[in-house]
Amino acid sequence: MDIRVENYTKMFGPQKAVDSISFKVNTGEVLGFLGPNGAGKTTTMKAITTYLSPTKGDIFVGEHSVLEDPEEVTKVIGYLPENNPLYQEMGVVDYLYFMAGVQNVPKEKQQERVAEMVRVCGLEKEKHKRIQELSKGYQQRVGLAQALIHDPQVLILDEPTSGLDPNQIIEIRELIKRIGKEKTVILSSHILAEVEATCDRILIINNGKIVADGSASELQRRAQGKEILRVTIEDGEKDEVFAALQQLDTVESVDFLDKEKSTFEIDSKPDLTSKRKVFSLCVENGWVLTELTPVETKLEDVFRNLTSN
Repeated sequence: MDIRVENYTKMFGPQKAVDSISFKVNTGEVLGFLGPNGAGKTTTMKAITTYLSPTKGDIFVGEHSVLEDPEEVTKVIGYLPENNPLYQEMGVVDYLYFMAGVQNVPKEKQQERVAEMVRVCGLEKEKHKRIQELSKGYQQRVGLAQALIHDPQVLILDEPTSGLDPNQIIEIRELIKRIGKEKTVILSSHILAEVEATCDRILIINNGKIVADGSASELQRRAQGKEILRVTIEDGEKDEVFAALQQLDTVESVDFLDKEKSTFEIDSKPDLTSKRKVFSLCVENGWVLTELTPVETKLEDVFRNLTSN
């Protein structure tokens, strides 16, 4: 089931939290929603789940509008908010049965769904405990289980791996990827490596506006714009090598990274590559090329560049 956000604007008094954004998420797609604190991520996710109404614009989940058909929208959405509201005094299984009832799971199917969520979310060893007795990681799993209990077609996850240990993060990441093959998933996270590993596409929002949209590799390529090489050359006099690299017609600039090891960072001119030129230069001068590595722009760098102002 697709999600379409059309010119969504949200005002809180005179403050514009989200400024006329539009995007679409396709069925079977896992979208990573990134942005600094206060950028408008959670406000947008709450609007998709009908917890907040748009000031302007509209949001469609399938064919249902959050303004015109909010009850129909909530039937097909599972939501894990950032602050994971759980009834701490309830037992894990009792809570899941309760949430199955809230989500109108037929009584004859509730036992099957609760058992499935206990298995899928790794709660078997903890299912007889009260929620207040669980670690934060296991409480997060209970939150995921309640979001999935009614087998929704759309899943909205706000910081889904918050408080989990590295092994649990990997398990939940794999779960989200499996779910994403059949459902529409939007997740936010401050762990950029997690987003890169889990999501098919990334949307970055800053100051209420979308500033980037694409896969991790596409965003990295756009941010880099030109080739950057890390090069180590031995058996040549350092300053002579430096000067020779500067003279190559594909090279825009050269910097020393490590003068002791004769390691340089080479920026190629836009739309040009310097790999062959560097190799040929070393052959001509009898220098030994021990390293020639493209320097990739990291997703963290892309995020920082787009959200630093």
